[in-house]
Amino acid sequence: MIPGPGTPNGGDRLLPLPPGSVRFTGFLQEPIENSLAHWNKGVVPYAAFVQLFRTGRSFFAQGEMWGKAVRSGCLFYRYNADPALGLMLRETVADLLSARRANGSFSCSEISAQPDGPGGDLWERKYVLLALDDYYRHVEADPAVLAAMVGHADCVLAQVGPPPKARIVDQGWSPNHIESSTILEPILRLHQLTGHARYLEFARYIVEVGGGALGHDVFAAALANADPEQIGGVYPKAYEMMSLFEGLIEYHRATGDERWKTAALNLYRNIRDQEITIIGNGGGDHPFHPDYLGECWDHTAREQTNPSISRMMETCAGVTWLKYCSQVLRLTGDPGAVDEIERYAYNGLLGAMKPEGDGFSYVNLLNGVKTNPVGWGGTVGGVYVTCCNLNGPMGLAYLPCVAAMRSSVGPVVNLYNPMTVSTATPGGQPVELRVETDYPRDGSVRIVVGISDPERFAISLRIPAWSRHGSLSVNGTALPQSPGSYALIERTWAAGDTVALELDMRCRLLPAPHGSDPAGDTFQALVRGPIVLARSEEIDPDFDRPVEVLSVGGYVDARPALRRSPGARLQIDVPVKRGTIPMVDYASVDSWGGKRVMTWLPIASPRPSRPGSQI
Repeated sequence: MIPGPGTPNGGDRLLPLPPGSVRFTGFLQEPIENSLAHWNKGVVPYAAFVQLFRTGRSFFAQGEMWGKAVRSGCLFYRYNADPALGLMLRETVADLLSARRANGSFSCSEISAQPDGPGGDLWERKYVLLALDDYYRHVEADPAVLAAMVGHADCVLAQVGPPPKARIVDQGWSPNHIESSTILEPILRLHQLTGHARYLEFARYIVEVGGGALGHDVFAAALANADPEQIGGVYPKAYEMMSLFEGLIEYHRATGDERWKTAALNLYRNIRDQEITIIGNGGGDHPFHPDYLGECWDHTAREQTNPSISRMMETCAGVTWLKYCSQVLRLTGDPGAVDEIERYAYNGLLGAMKPEGDGFSYVNLLNGVKTNPVGWGGTVGGVYVTCCNLNGPMGLAYLPCVAAMRSSVGPVVNLYNPMTVSTATPGGQPVELRVETDYPRDGSVRIVVGISDPERFAISLRIPAWSRHGSLSVNGTALPQSPGSYALIERTWAAGDTVALELDMRCRLLPAPHGSDPAGDTFQALVRGPIVLARSEEIDPDFDRPVEVLSVGGYVDARPALRRSPGARLQIDVPVKRGTIPMVDYASVDSWGGKRVMTWLPIASPRPSRPGSQI
């Protein structure tokens, strides 16, 4: 861990850089451009989303759609200040403000029906608040927008709270109503903007009723270190639970109450250890929650090779996990949180995205047809929309916010995508870090410093936990580095100084976890750097046959293929008992046309295996 910024941010050790500070090229820039061009600036029906607040929803929680679409758009604008995107956002926000109801709310429910619990009214209002907040912070600090946020929030406070108001635990469509209390986060963000004590008081109400879950104190359960699958009763919904705890972290920042930091970190560690699969996402349907569409915590880390699983790893959950890890990173300065972000970004997030960029899978599988667009949602304005193809772009837009950050002693480099980082030294002098690499295709990283006057400060570099044999130097002088930590390089930096980092990109052979399925130990997987490899039916007709991978000490002498198949970001030739097999990065496997994937490979052995099973 590295020193914190020493500023009043609830004890945060790392802080985001200002908008526009990070500019990607290379590996991550292409999907960002595709999503922005073909989704946020392409088919998103903004006007039809706003119309829902005038004419009403046709199914529960439909009013979330506008907020999700606009929120990712605002984060993309924070990244690149795209003028066309900015114009679209200004137009749709103006349209929304014209749809305000007489009581100040932006709601799909008539005033006489508010708050509409079964309709998802508070969940929808939460996303309106989040989107307007991001617009105000990142696009235009328009006083009319802030006034609209205040009126919208004050309507919630007038309607919801202790009796005789509507109790928040009675609001919602799910079995435990946990989703309504996720309004905690935007209420606290509004408190940051306005300083109004009433918003902190309402946040305290939500916390004191245990997170607003009917019959369950979810915050107390996390404080007691309960398993995620046991929090919230019969409905430990992954996405909503993490969204709620993002609000609890903001409450900790506002109050300094260490209990809630402890509860949030307990949940983070337990999700990481018990739920996150090889591609960085979690949640499943079997064996514990067969009726919840693969969206609940389900001890997924150990069950991920269970052939009974037919739906798992909702994209909304993965994106919220990414954001939750970034909150933990800010709080603690723990580089392990970036390892989790990176794992999801390169595998689960890109693996859920349509190649054209105009949508995301609702859930993913590790073996079988990996993508599945069917889930909560419907056609709006002629476009089929789900919560997940709205949330996926948010994950992409969030990556520049965590790729590089700042501490009290200098800039922090978290991700090694090729990029330019423009920031300032602790003394206030502009400094540029130019990251030159073909990562994650290879592990060679050069960082060139641009600065006018020599100055002493520190540059912190994340050393991934999986990089067991790497090297680090500055201007040719070797420096120590340790896996799973930050290498803090404090010196007098001058223009042209160059950091050389070599990461250990050897291919690792991983045994399957032992879950409830007795055949689980007949699988294995391969990971190269942060990239999960997979066999694809697109390029290998024998993709699901058992193989004996050749390895020494858990490492495989796998080599990049001389030629990549169309659409593959990375292709590797893996040695097996009889020659080699082609494997590609999991994210590149295109299952949208029904082609299958094998991420957990069946092992060639006398024991029966289940090639092609749906894992």
